[in-house]
Amino acid sequence: MNQEKIPFKKNDALIIVDVQKDFCPGGALAIPEGDIIIPYLNNCIQQAETEQIPVYYSRDFHPVVHPSFESQGGPWPAHCVQDTDGTKFHPDLYIADNAVFVTKGVRFDQDQNSVFDQTGLKYHLESAGVQRVWIGGLAMDVCVVDTVLDALASNLQAILLGEGTKPVTEQGGQSALEKMSNSGAVIYPTDSK
Repeated sequence: MNQEKIPFKKNDALIIVDVQKDFCPGGALAIPEGDIIIPYLNNCIQQAETEQIPVYYSRDFHPVVHPSFESQGGPWPAHCVQDTDGTKFHPDLYIADNAVFVTKGVRFDQDQNSVFDQTGLKYHLESAGVQRVWIGGLAMDVCVVDTVLDALASNLQAILLGEGTKPVTEQGGQSALEKMSNSGAVIYPTDSK
């Protein structure tokens, strides 16, 4: 796995999407090999912390009754239910001293896949002077792709950490990569699959 120096610049931010227990092996909605990305992300986070680049961690935090759950007609098994162990960040994930936490998925009437969806993050990044965001986490073909696309729609440059994300399905991952690339996101490093 690539541990090279990430070329962070002033006015960058790092967004770590939903690296929670329920999305990792053994969790309620486990992404295949979802935990394999953690050492890579930890390296990115530690570099960002050293260079005083802000680090944002998102988490799903669903009410017990949520429209994304199969029991409510949604596509997913119940996961990341508020105040359960599954909502916690994976224990191996490094939490930066300058961490900012973004909670999403709390609405009763809709899902919020993107970290930007009604969280106020766009406003916060604008006020902090952020111009470019690096994004990794889970899952590439659900919350990560929606976050990348919303970052672009928010007039931010968006870079996907290709080695710092995993999809629910390989086919979904390929589709997400194409969608992000075609929308103007940079896939880093450029040879990531």
